[in-house]
Amino acid sequence: MTPRLRLIASAVTAAAMALASAVRAEPVVQGPQNGALIIAGGGQLGPEIMGRFIALAGGPGAEIVVIPTASGDPSYGPDCECLKIFKAFGATHLTLLHTNDRVLADSTAFTAPLRRAKAVWFVGGRQWRLVDSYLGTRTEQEIKNLLARGGVVGGTSAGASIQASYLVRGARSGNEIVMAPGYERGFGLVTGAAVDQHVTARHREGDLDAVVKAHPELLGIGIDQSTAIEVRRDGFKVLGVGHVFIHDGREQPNGGHYYLLSAGDRFDLTHLAPTTAADR
Repeated sequence: MTPRLRLIASAVTAAAMALASAVRAEPVVQGPQNGALIIAGGGQLGPEIMGRFIALAGGPGAEIVVIPTASGDPSYGPDCECLKIFKAFGATHLTLLHTNDRVLADSTAFTAPLRRAKAVWFVGGRQWRLVDSYLGTRTEQEIKNLLARGGVVGGTSAGASIQASYLVRGARSGNEIVMAPGYERGFGLVTGAAVDQHVTARHREGDLDAVVKAHPELLGIGIDQSTAIEVRRDGFKVLGVGHVFIHDGREQPNGGHYYLLSAGDRFDLTHLAPTTAADR
């Protein structure tokens, strides 16, 4: 190759590399292969969310495990505040499952209720408590086994964010820290995504932009209070009364890098786009 051709080849290679670095990698986002997720943004959850969760579990008589660990109370009993919403919707077979001991969380005895259950729900609070107690333990695996059997996993606030592969607001020092080294891994029930909550109520509209910029392999999903998404393998549907904020790294007319979905809207996780009426 002559010096001139070598120079041209180098220039072409450099241009191609520059173009590749400028093109954002498309996230690969997927819900569970079987079963469903209910991921709620906190606040008051109405029948369109809690009623749907119980219906997916198999109805009021289904065995439901409630994990209240994120709330940080020292102990939980049968009159726990966290059970009242389930009782209000008629659920009759409720089991509280809680520990701060990772050894216990990794035992077959502790996880026995998860092997019987049709559904599990994570109460809100602080994400790091769920990480410290359950991440990488038999408890996490049995939750995934429950989904594989066609069950349903739900949660609100911290119990929403923990379901994603990337965990936001996991810092022990405060929930205003969006990306916290050492606390950035969730349970990965929905992969390739980061989930935030309480968006409008706490003025978090643009917070996931920084996450997606730092991790372009992720789709950011922000969820308002009294709102949830029902996630299947290839997509989700919006439930409730607020909005869902989709952060895909692309600049939008609002000046941010997100756009909104409303109740009833559907989103295709394969194509990373809302579905139209003709697609449904």
